[in-house]
Amino acid sequence: MNQKRSTCIILFAKFPARGMAKTRLQPALGVAGAACMARQLLLHSISQALATGFSVELCVSPPPNDPCWQTLGLPESLIWSAQADGDLGERMYTASTQALAKFKKVLLIGSDCPSLTAAVIQDAAQQLDNSHSVMIPASDGGYVLFGFKQADASLFSNIEWSTASVACITQQRIRDLGWSLTKLDTLHDIDEPEDLQYLPKGWLDGYR
Repeated sequence: MNQKRSTCIILFAKFPARGMAKTRLQPALGVAGAACMARQLLLHSISQALATGFSVELCVSPPPNDPCWQTLGLPESLIWSAQADGDLGERMYTASTQALAKFKKVLLIGSDCPSLTAAVIQDAAQQLDNSHSVMIPASDGGYVLFGFKQADASLFSNIEWSTASVACITQQRIRDLGWSLTKLDTLHDIDEPEDLQYLPKGWLDGYR
């Protein structure tokens, strides 16, 4: 009997360190403000992931044993893992294959999209009941969520990450594998000053 649990959300995160987090927002928010926004986005993403009721793995850099993570007061229900070596694709592929040994479905997310709510994540997971993969594209050409029931190295290799072609290339690789793909509505990451308009109401209070 297959004892795999249902769904694991893997949230990739870097510690929101002052001067190193959300640096592209510094012209609008300042150094401290950009770090605070990174922290707010991360905590929001974690809370929404946990609200789905799925298992949530925080795949982090620096590693989980770094004292910096203790400063965030995160829930004990989180699963922790360290990001593997290599580029983002290699890190996502390693985490995905490890999770799929225990779970039927894996959803990869980041911490840049406040519109990625628990309900949206739950809907994406449900799509995998009838589809090999699911994607929520980002308006900048990447994706804010990518989910699947099996992983293939081609989906994560030889891709120029953080460019406008990431989602299109990944979708073509999915077609090359003969997999079905469900695409949900495009959402906005918060990376540049012009993205701040997509924050939930009230998020910029105290920043300006």
